[in-house]
Amino acid sequence: MDIDILKKKIIFVLIFFALVLIGKNINFSAVVGADSQFFTLFQFFGPIAGGFLGSFFGIIAVFFAQLADLLIVGKEFQLLTLLRFLPMLLAVYYFGSKKKSLKLIVPLLCIILFVLNPVGRQAWFYSMFWLIPILAVILPKKVPGKLFFRSFGATFTAHAVGSVIWLYSVPMTAQQWISLIPITAYERFLFGIGIAVSFVVLNTVLDFVVEKLKLSQKVLFVDKRYTLSKLLKFKSA
Repeated sequence: MDIDILKKKIIFVLIFFALVLIGKNINFSAVVGADSQFFTLFQFFGPIAGGFLGSFFGIIAVFFAQLADLLIVGKEFQLLTLLRFLPMLLAVYYFGSKKKSLKLIVPLLCIILFVLNPVGRQAWFYSMFWLIPILAVILPKKVPGKLFFRSFGATFTAHAVGSVIWLYSVPMTAQQWISLIPITAYERFLFGIGIAVSFVVLNTVLDFVVEKLKLSQKVLFVDKRYTLSKLLKFKSA
């Protein structure tokens, strides 16, 4: 990669790094079964880093932002704490990558791991949520519906990975998992819509930035199909 392009790319990585840090400190809802843990504004836009920066740089931006947040909060470096980085990192990959294999493998593996667990086996139907990212890959899609498939696929990939980590690390009964079904449906619906909306808004802003600064697509990936002007034309057509 050209040095000049890399420098510009790093600038946008740092901008997204800052946005992630801010988002992680704005709480949305409490995590059931955990004291002082919350879903945050981060869940509404975190995955789109992969859409603008590419999977590799998107993952780097989100990983180091999560790491910085960990240091700021002062939590201990434990394996479980670092494992909890994985849900959003894989959501970033899901949203940003065009490769289908890992997008299919991750939720499928999560379903298997959930059902293999004695508690998870009693609430096996909870894992059916994770068919959504699989279906989002294999079903035919058109603009603008494709964005919603990507968004819901990304948030449910994060949910799948996070739930399996939770299942094997935090004691919960099958009944508790079952009681989470309507809460999960509500929260993930909001997250999926939030990801799609934030992508369109930021895509519109960055499209203007790219035009003004005459940036290469190698610096920042902007999908003109998902700018507000294009979507409004699509709706009126």
